[in-house]
Amino acid sequence: MRTTPDWVQHAIWWQVYPLGFTGAEQTALPADAEPRHRLAHLTSWLDYIVEMGASGLALGPVFASETHGYDTADYYRIDPRLGDDGDFDELIREARSRGIRVLLDGVFNHAGRSFGPFTEALEQGPGAATAKWFSFTWPDAWTPETEPGYADFEGHHQLVALNHDEPAVADFVADVMKHWLRRGVDGWRLDAAYAVPSSFWARVLRNVRAEFPDAYFVGEYIHGDYPAEVTDGTLDSVTQYELWKAIWSSLVDANFYELAAALGRHNTFLDTFVPLTFVGNHDVTRIASRLDPAPGQSAFRLTQALVLLFTLPGTPSVYYGDEQGYRGVKEDRAGGDDDVRPSFPATPDDLSAVGQPLYRLHQELIGLRRRHSWVHAARTRVHSLSNEQLVYEVHDAGNSLFVALNVSGQAAAVPVPAAAREVLAGESGLDAGAGKLALPPNSWAVLGQGQD
Repeated sequence: MRTTPDWVQHAIWWQVYPLGFTGAEQTALPADAEPRHRLAHLTSWLDYIVEMGASGLALGPVFASETHGYDTADYYRIDPRLGDDGDFDELIREARSRGIRVLLDGVFNHAGRSFGPFTEALEQGPGAATAKWFSFTWPDAWTPETEPGYADFEGHHQLVALNHDEPAVADFVADVMKHWLRRGVDGWRLDAAYAVPSSFWARVLRNVRAEFPDAYFVGEYIHGDYPAEVTDGTLDSVTQYELWKAIWSSLVDANFYELAAALGRHNTFLDTFVPLTFVGNHDVTRIASRLDPAPGQSAFRLTQALVLLFTLPGTPSVYYGDEQGYRGVKEDRAGGDDDVRPSFPATPDDLSAVGQPLYRLHQELIGLRRRHSWVHAARTRVHSLSNEQLVYEVHDAGNSLFVALNVSGQAAAVPVPAAAREVLAGESGLDAGAGKLALPPNSWAVLGQGQD
């Protein structure tokens, strides 16, 4: 396993999409406009993070961009829709004072069309100093009025792909990372890391870690050979999309065999790295909507998804609003992300009381996780498995937790190991002597080893 910074073992992230969270304009401000200073909105939520039990703020894009933040125009400038350097520095100071780590979102696979090196190349042609930063197809007789073809990100022509074979690009990305690490951030989420050669990450991170050995780097990977990507790119972690899919799909379909298979894969990943785990993020349909298309009919599934998130090995991340039961459906169209990237009220006091029970459940489960921080890099083994019931153990160096889930509308009795001696959370009737656990309909329980 890669050696990640020690502090990551205790990290639980609250992920925020700042442009949406603060209600920012959907397009860049005019060049002469004053910054909007909206990052102060985020500062007023830092105590909320601590009260929930989380210890990290994972920010979506904060750099100057054209629209949604993933079309970066200037990697050294805070987006004026959010504020300026002073606002950012104040956010970092306030986070630090509460022991909150901060993760930035680095969009280094592509940039926006107004990115300076790109506009320079368009203006100056094939001989421009930055022409090799991109994969251009120049016409035989180029003139300044003729725009060349260029590689983009997955067919989105507004997102200009960087040429990761160009050493100057690697040096630029490393410099951007170090610039903001010097400003006090703790690490980077690497957007669309799967589209970038692993050798590029290895080169960049070697450069950055020479100055910041305690920084954390997690790549966005959806499919593929996670351990190989981590090893070849010298990453600390990747996004565990396989587990995310297995969690919601198993609960919706009442098919714990799918989840059990994913847990076996998860164990193999843990031999190399500790994945970033989640049940929601800025790119997917809200977990409440995914599990409960008709609100209120099957809220127990959401509870069970959270039990899985906080009792399984990994570095957990909570997407803002999920802890309040926010709903939203991602659609494959222009503006299709807006529903899952909403604005938040000015302060936590302005939240609806409807979400408070779910928020308290987050507090309970995060508290349980913190009392058993060894879970972070542990392993799991399945003890009892059927379509509608699952009992698994999380274990590491003599420590164990036992988790039981019942997605049936009927009560169930499931066998549990003899080491399961007490109920730590959830609703159940444990007969430790008989090695049986009575689970009410649509319920869950977390068991501990107890005292000898």
